[in-house]
Amino acid sequence: MGQPRYPDAQHLMITADCGGSHGPRLRLWRVELQTLADELNLTIQVSHFPPGTSKWNKIEHRMFCHITNNWRGRPLISRETVVQLIGHTTTLSGLRIQAQLDDNRYEKGIKVSQDALDALALERDAFHGEWNYRLHPRAA
Repeated sequence: MGQPRYPDAQHLMITADCGGSHGPRLRLWRVELQTLADELNLTIQVSHFPPGTSKWNKIEHRMFCHITNNWRGRPLISRETVVQLIGHTTTLSGLRIQAQLDDNRYEKGIKVSQDALDALALERDAFHGEWNYRLHPRAA
């Protein structure tokens, strides 16, 4: 979604909490981010909020109150409805939220080998490298 607005971007920054499917210890998360870095030819910087601190994610909190206000009183009857309501959220200050439904099916129980982890172009930051790291695109 951001490519038309930032066509010359060379980096993508992702902030994520430490739980769920995108936790810092999850092997598949890092392998799939590497796949994305390779596909987009972008360096992906990842910064995980330490456990219990996702409440400090100001972007999420700035957006969520407007999203819930936008869908107030509307029945959430399908995933498509939810995504449309999120994607049509705007604020008086000009914040515009974009959302897109991902219809892909994802296999469960994928095991990631140590060889796959060793093949990552991963650079850990000096400060809490387990939570803050970069995945550089690998040459094709």
